[in-house]
Amino acid sequence: MELAIDTSSNTASIALSHKGEILTELTWESAQNHTVELLPNLVHLLKQAKAKPNSIEAIIVAKGPGSFNGLRVGIGTAKGLAFSLAIPLLGISTLEAEAYPFAYTGLPLSPIHKAGREEIATAFYQQKNNEWRCLEEEHLTTLDTLCRRIRQKTLFCGEIPPDMVNEIQQKLGQRAIIPQTSTLSRAGSLAMLGWQRLSKGEQDDLATLQPLYLRPPHITKPKKRYPSVTLSEAKGSE
Repeated sequence: MELAIDTSSNTASIALSHKGEILTELTWESAQNHTVELLPNLVHLLKQAKAKPNSIEAIIVAKGPGSFNGLRVGIGTAKGLAFSLAIPLLGISTLEAEAYPFAYTGLPLSPIHKAGREEIATAFYQQKNNEWRCLEEEHLTTLDTLCRRIRQKTLFCGEIPPDMVNEIQQKLGQRAIIPQTSTLSRAGSLAMLGWQRLSKGEQDDLATLQPLYLRPPHITKPKKRYPSVTLSEAKGSE
């Protein structure tokens, strides 16, 4: 049995699967509370499946891009479980997991995430001749630049805000295919993609697997500190 974990956005999901086939799945709106919600929901999922932690044989986790804190919680939990259970760990791109449900279309797939600073995170995938391929790896760009590159009918997916949906449709017309409903749960896709790698004997290094941020997280510089002066020192200088 495999455990799939996705905490890369406010919509979190986890799933238990057997050779990539979903057994049970749970999705919830986290609002950046992954730290306190992930493990209790995992316990609930195991109870629902009437399974114990030691029945998990591999862990598959969304590695980003996505929320800085969410990815840290998901990957940290996945590493801890994989280490304690001595089982394989695999990291799968969040964008790839979002694109995979639309593989059946055979179209080029461009998952989109807002990345701030008027940029988006995207990549390109396609299933052709029954082979799932990454045409272009995850990268940052702008929506305008992305649209100017599209020359053929392409399916856009992911957590795309309404204003971006309108802009894509205006700029690309019939070349843009945007599903009416998005796939809120990525854990199911993670399970299937992870099993494809597991069945080939692949796994990631527990020590080196890191979140995929595409941009270093924003860290506020500490305010400049001035030397403290005691009251007696201040009076002595008068």
